[in-house]
Amino acid sequence: MFREMRRKKQQLSEEETFEILRTGKTAILGLSGDDGYPYTVPVNYVYADGKIYFHGAKTGHKIDSIKRNSKVSLCVIEKDDIVSEELTTYFKSVILFGTARILETEEEIFHAAEVFGLKYNPNQEAVDQEIHREWNALCCVEISIDHVTGKEAIELTRARKQESLS
Repeated sequence: MFREMRRKKQQLSEEETFEILRTGKTAILGLSGDDGYPYTVPVNYVYADGKIYFHGAKTGHKIDSIKRNSKVSLCVIEKDDIVSEELTTYFKSVILFGTARILETEEEIFHAAEVFGLKYNPNQEAVDQEIHREWNALCCVEISIDHVTGKEAIELTRARKQESLS
């Protein structure tokens, strides 16, 4: 169903892939937008419970797109170092495909908002206050992951192999 990575030598381990998801701060969310155009938008997110959570307004392009087609992709770039003398970048990134669901119950919404908030601010009281302050305008989305891969620049793969030989 999902394509196999063409450059398998550059594929990150499952552990490294999920570590990037855990530690990343911003992702690019890919949706099926208006009139058949792809729509991508940066989102802050959290990876928790084996799922991705993000929040936003209750109306707008993201929500309309999810309601129309719940299949999404998400890209997180962990490393993107320009190496000008080699005319390349040394990168590490993760791409996932999944199914988005707009959360509906108070318990689901609170949980998603809480794990999201605690990722960016470890102060439980401050997070709870912010959730309650924004509650009426808050929309949370959960992405169930169907397929995920991580990849790094070939130069990083070669350097890793050299280190393991040393």
